Amino acid sequence: MKKVLILIGDEFEDAEAFYPYYRLIEEGFDVDVSSNREGTIIGKHGIIMNASLSLEDVKPDQYHALILPGGRGPEKLRLYPKTADIVRKFVDDGKIVAAICHGPQLLISANAVRGRTLTCWPGIKDDIVAAGGNYLDKEVVIDGKLVTSRKPDDLPYFMMETIKLLIQ
Repeated sequence: MKKVLILIGDEFEDAEAFYPYYRLIEEGFDVDVSSNREGTIIGKHGIIMNASLSLEDVKPDQYHALILPGGRGPEKLRLYPKTADIVRKFVDDGKIVAAICHGPQLLISANAVRGRTLTCWPGIKDDIVAAGGNYLDKEVVIDGKLVTSRKPDDLPYFMMETIKLLIQ
């Protein structure tokens, strides 16, 4: 069974974590959630998600894909160097990385944007460009095994493309 890791931080965008979580389970994938600590993580809109792993306990080699929800979670997670190490390992190993909204902030912290084409929340477009990325304002952008989207409204397209890559 293929395993997927979702990284969330405090004030993650609730829909961008729960929608992928349940869609992946529906498709038969094994899904783990990680944060800077195990236990209760509270989303931007007050919904609670349980992180079963701390960042320190993540073993990227056990996973086929990484999901990076947005909200304020990425801003908070990027303060932990282990986060960038995890993201960089997924990218360097050529695994699927799917980032939505502010999720690409973690790609920037992992130095994984230069020369890539992606999208994101409009408020971090300049950060993507400054990090050497090519920004497109589209509901979903696929660059190899990197899937990116802009906002919660893009979730159906984001997950459709992520799942397509996972079942190949």
